[in-house]
Amino acid sequence: MNIQTLLFFLVIIPVMFFGLLYALVLNLFDPTGDRFHKVAAWWGRFSARVLGISVEVEGEENYRPGDTYLVVSNHAGMADIPLILGAMKLNLRFVAKEELGKIPVFGPALKSGGYVFIKRGQNREALQSMLQAAETLKQGRSIHIFPEGTRSKTGEILPFKRGAFIIAEKAKVPVLPVTIIGSNRITPKKSLKINHGTVRMIIGKPIEPGKAEALMKKSYKVISENLEKSAA
Repeated sequence: MNIQTLLFFLVIIPVMFFGLLYALVLNLFDPTGDRFHKVAAWWGRFSARVLGISVEVEGEENYRPGDTYLVVSNHAGMADIPLILGAMKLNLRFVAKEELGKIPVFGPALKSGGYVFIKRGQNREALQSMLQAAETLKQGRSIHIFPEGTRSKTGEILPFKRGAFIIAEKAKVPVLPVTIIGSNRITPKKSLKINHGTVRMIIGKPIEPGKAEALMKKSYKVISENLEKSAA
């Protein structure tokens, strides 16, 4: 077990736990979850500093912090979520699988902060979750989702699922494609080891509202091309 892994369990996890307890109280006074997001963004930056992760952001000129987007990115490591929270200057909420919502303290805090837990599949509950996410966008809060649905073992991009883009279609908001490079080396899949290093985050130009299928193809093209360029 290296020093980064020890710091994760001895520092990052306790800070996150007490932060979530604070969030449960905070969200009683601010049901919008906007203040909670500021705490979450601070935690993301704090985690990167403590674990020795440097984040290089390219393309910040491609979005406006006050606007609303469906943010989509590839998913290669556990560090992706805190890094996105800390680096992106958006009032952002995440879409997560419903199992995470059942974790004591963690689930209730995120739910009360406006995060959306989505049920997998094509049933009525999954559709209702997508409609909830679309409503969050309509209220002026950006949503982030990993359209691959799971983490990549190698850092290579996996096929995108169309359901993520139905959210953007229904809310009629732009899609902001983000390419994450190097996070698979920070937190390898099926390993508890955490490494220090550099993660690049490339923010593409917004893709204007449209049909889900077209949004999915355009987003995949942008993100996959950025990954190919970085590997060249």
